[in-house]
Amino acid sequence: MTATDIERIATTPDWYEPYRISQAIKAGGFIHVSGQAGIDERGRTVGDDFKTQGRQAFANVERVLAAAGATLADVVKVTILVRDMAANLPAVIELRGEFLAEPYPADTLLEVSALAQPDWQIEIDAIALAR
Repeated sequence: MTATDIERIATTPDWYEPYRISQAIKAGGFIHVSGQAGIDERGRTVGDDFKTQGRQAFANVERVLAAAGATLADVVKVTILVRDMAANLPAVIELRGEFLAEPYPADTLLEVSALAQPDWQIEIDAIALAR
């Protein structure tokens, strides 16, 4: 694989551009989606509750995948970072059922002490098959 085999995926607007982060990279038959938080198209955090932010984070993953020509059905691996596992594990399971279907993708679920913005409660990245 060469640099010409790597495709940068961007959305409009691309709220990650100022940080020198790609929304996703398509390479080697896969789409690698950068971590998506519960932010709107202007980069502002939506809501102050976990489920609202979680739904927006999944919707953002879905939006980036669409820009790459894929859907959530193409996802083979997700990583979900949460700031409070004990309080939010049931909501994570519910959100996975709302946005993902069988065969469910492989998953890593981690509790972290902080995310990039202090009001973020969840961040999701994904690896999907490129079609």
